[in-house]
Amino acid sequence: MKNIFVQGAISPDQIAKSIAAHSSKTAIGAHELFLGQIRADVVDGRSVAAIEYTAYEQMAIEKMDTIREAMFAKYKLICMHVYHSLGTVPTGQLCLFVFVSSKHRADAQQACHELVEHIKKELPIWGKELFEDDTHQWKKNN
Repeated sequence: MKNIFVQGAISPDQIAKSIAAHSSKTAIGAHELFLGQIRADVVDGRSVAAIEYTAYEQMAIEKMDTIREAMFAKYKLICMHVYHSLGTVPTGQLCLFVFVSSKHRADAQQACHELVEHIKKELPIWGKELFEDDTHQWKKNN
């Protein structure tokens, strides 16, 4: 099972290196990416400054492994990578990186969309919105 967690924000450099590492895999004809970024939402007049992520890590890794197997069984995928932040991620920074590769774009596009939905709905990961006024609230996934 692959650890999907990264401490803090996911760097653009990590994303670029991941994409570049696939140039030698010449059976791939399509990549689909999803990048989740922290928004500076305003909730009840308070601005979000960051989100602090916590998780039941072992359960999330096991569930992600099950989801991964289901995606490979359903779609003709060549590669799949998922990284999710833990800890505090400031607004404007990336907290989720989903990268799916296949021979053809339809499989990559459909799998990526479905994968993000599974991650948001099924993984035991929680986000606490930290507001600029030093208050907080637990975020609800949409």
